[in-house]
Amino acid sequence: MSKSKRSFSFVLATLMALVLVLSACGGSKNTDSSNSGAAAGNSEETVNLIWYTIGTPQKDVDRVMEEVSKYTKEKINATITMKMIDWGDYAQKMQVNVASGEPMDIIFTSAGGFDYVQNARKGAFMQLDELLEQYGKDLKNAIDPAFLEGSKVDGHNYGIPANKELPQQEVWRFNKTFVDKYNLDITNVRSLESIEPLLKTIKENEPGVTPFAMNKEYVPYVPYDYVIQNLPMAVKLDTTDYKIVNILETPEMQEALNVMHKYYKAGYVAPEAATTGSTSDLMTSGQWFMDRAQTQPLADNLWSASYGYPVVSTPASDAIITNTSVQGSIMAISANSEHPEKAMEFLNLLNTDPVLRNMVDSGIEGVHYKKINDTHYENLDESKNYDMPSYSLGNNMLLYLNANDPDDKWEQFKKFNAEGVNSPILSFNFDSTKVATEMAAVQNVKEQFWSSLMTGTVDPAEYLPKAIEKFKEAGLDKVIAEAQAQLDAWRAENK
Repeated sequence: MSKSKRSFSFVLATLMALVLVLSACGGSKNTDSSNSGAAAGNSEETVNLIWYTIGTPQKDVDRVMEEVSKYTKEKINATITMKMIDWGDYAQKMQVNVASGEPMDIIFTSAGGFDYVQNARKGAFMQLDELLEQYGKDLKNAIDPAFLEGSKVDGHNYGIPANKELPQQEVWRFNKTFVDKYNLDITNVRSLESIEPLLKTIKENEPGVTPFAMNKEYVPYVPYDYVIQNLPMAVKLDTTDYKIVNILETPEMQEALNVMHKYYKAGYVAPEAATTGSTSDLMTSGQWFMDRAQTQPLADNLWSASYGYPVVSTPASDAIITNTSVQGSIMAISANSEHPEKAMEFLNLLNTDPVLRNMVDSGIEGVHYKKINDTHYENLDESKNYDMPSYSLGNNMLLYLNANDPDDKWEQFKKFNAEGVNSPILSFNFDSTKVATEMAAVQNVKEQFWSSLMTGTVDPAEYLPKAIEKFKEAGLDKVIAEAQAQLDAWRAENK
């Protein structure tokens, strides 16, 4: 940090301390005995926590974090600096940040974004068992136990999962403006092939609209559960033999890639899809017709409120509880954090305090949103400058309800969670230590072929055999054999 930044931070901290002293003289209206152990009145030095998280960087993030910091300074004597990294760049940039020793305290991680299990085993995250017991007892009572149990790695917690939907269910998501304009029937849409007539209508009638929106992380849905997200090792959901296969060699994925290439050639998919890091600008503009997303109860209301125009969806898969869904949104504490205790205090507060959780999620009341009543809110125009991915920011069941949400929204979540079907390999976490060299080579091949194949950018008739051969040369068969041995042992141990 530069000297000028240090000076600014010192002046800001001094001013904030003065404000808090003056506020205390007038009496505080916001007391909370559950966090009294770390109140701002103590003599310890204020800590600044650096929080890296995923999502398109927002214009007002620093403005909101200033308000967040006023609140967290009063509660736990800590301020917050949030650093956002865009969706498609997150995993790669975080690998560089961790390897270089970049200062950080809290890190967003997941099964599919900066891989939680693999990075926990590499030592990127701090083991949290003792910190949870000492500083996180409140959040342990607030989060569905299935998340904390399902996110353990080798019997230990290395992160705090977001309390949200438990199963993973894919949906086709539509910009309702165009559904209504062309009187399109989406009720019978389910398979990848079934969306073709809809895409054709938009392509022929809306030249400025992207019919099928996607970024470089898109993967066609097939009924398999991946051993490691976005690597070609998976087990079929209805398996009886628990065999791990190369997903690229399955008939389901091969057919899906052929369909995707057909859609790409027809102009339904943007030419730059394989290199696009985010579709946020497209969503803001409204110039898209459909995409695929992971859903939750009343998700259409959430998306509509976020984008400022109506969004509707229909299922593209069953609701399956997988490692990816259980580990779909986790906040870890960096193994190099200089303030792990304070970081856990913050995570405890974030997951139990509605005021903090809603501020982080929706911004500043009266600026980015307004309350309709005690439980419901609506976005204001300035919300476009602070449009955050709610799922990545902690306990969702503390959030205010959107204007159209029913009062029982969170009860619907609990019902959705209870009805999810377990994947056959739920809680199996592959340890790649013995095949680390091969894993690195496989990852390099994935970077070369994966996005262009999955988005339909290249012809699978030509490139799929090349990709399969390159994966074999990299040692994928050896990796699969090691994963299979571990899965067999896991099955025997867990009966």
